[in-house]
Amino acid sequence: MSLKAQLLRRIAVDGPLSLSDYMQACLLDPEHGYYATSDPLGAAGDFTTAPEISQMFGELIGLALAQAWRDQGGGACILAELGPGRGTLMADMARAGAQMPGFAPELHLVEASPALRAVQAETLGAHQVTWHDDVSTLPEDPLFLVANEFFDALPIRQFTRAGRGWSETRVGAKGDALTFGQTEPTPMEALAPRLADTADGDVVELCPPAGAIIAQVTERIAKHGGAAIVVDYGDWRSKGDTFQAVRDHAPCDPLAEPGKADLTAHVDFEALAAAARCKSTAMIEQGTLLHRLGIGPRAQALAERLDDQGSEDALQSHLAAYRRLTEPSEMGTIFKAIAFHPGAAPPPPGFETGKQS
Repeated sequence: MSLKAQLLRRIAVDGPLSLSDYMQACLLDPEHGYYATSDPLGAAGDFTTAPEISQMFGELIGLALAQAWRDQGGGACILAELGPGRGTLMADMARAGAQMPGFAPELHLVEASPALRAVQAETLGAHQVTWHDDVSTLPEDPLFLVANEFFDALPIRQFTRAGRGWSETRVGAKGDALTFGQTEPTPMEALAPRLADTADGDVVELCPPAGAIIAQVTERIAKHGGAAIVVDYGDWRSKGDTFQAVRDHAPCDPLAEPGKADLTAHVDFEALAAAARCKSTAMIEQGTLLHRLGIGPRAQALAERLDDQGSEDALQSHLAAYRRLTEPSEMGTIFKAIAFHPGAAPPPPGFETGKQS
C-alpha cells in the first residue's frame, strides 16, 4: 500500500493530521519515507547542500571547531554531525581539523536513514565512525558538533492567528486527494508571547523537536565542554508560511506524492537560542561567517592552484561555488548561523557573543 493510501486511511479513522505528523510520516516512514528510501543530495537528487558545493565550507567549519577545542584546553573529544548527508562535511572537517596539532577526535554521526548511512560509510571509509539514531547516545565527552541543514527538516506545527486565538494547519482528505485545512481558533499558551508582534492572518511555526535536541546538545556542552555550530535557512523569529516541498531541485506540491519530495520549513533561530542550556551567540549570515573564517584567502589559494594546472573548467566551477556560498543573491544571506559554547569559554571563531535584536 502506498504512503498516500496509508495516510488517507489514517485520516478516515482518526481525522486530519497535524503538519508535524504529516511531515514525520513523509520523511521517516520506514518503508516509504523520503529519507528511508532515497539519497536526496547532489545533481541526481533533489537538493544540493553547502558541503557538496565546495570543500571550503567543511574545511572552514572544521578549523573553527578545532580552534574552539584548542581555546578550551584541548584533550580528548568527539566531533559529531547531525544529519550528515553523504558524509562530505564530516570528511572535510576531519581533514582540515587534522592540521591542528593534537586534534584527533572520535567521529560520531547522528543519522536515521539506512540509505544515507551506507553512503556515509563509503565516504568516510578511512575513518572509524560511530552512528547514532539520536543525540541521546552521544558519549559524555567534550562535544564539538555541527548541524548543517538539519533543523529545517524537523516536523513543525503551523498556526494562523485569529483574534487572540490560533488555528492550526491540518492535512485532511477530499475524496482521494490530500488537502490543507484549519482547526477552530483557540488560545495557545505557547504562542501567547507572539500576540505582541503578530496580527490576524499572520502565520507562526513551532518546531518542538528542535528545542528538545538543542537542549540535549547544549546541556552536554555546558557539562563537559565543546561547541556547536548550526547553519540553516531561516531567521531570528518565525513568521509566515515557510512549509515547502522540493523535488528534482524545484518546488512541488507537498501533498501530491507523500514520501517522494523533501519537506522543510525555515528554522527559528530565536527558538534555538531560547532552548539552549549554555551560552549562545548572535545569529549571523552564512556569507559573513565564511568571510570571517577566511574563505576569501582559501578560495584564492585554490584558484591559483587550479590556474597553475591549466584547468579552466575546474577554475570557473570553483569560482562559481565560492559565489554561491557567499553572495547575497545566492546562499550568503538566506542561510544563517548560530553557535553554542560554555559560558567560561570564548565563542567559536567567526561568531560574537551577544543577544540578537
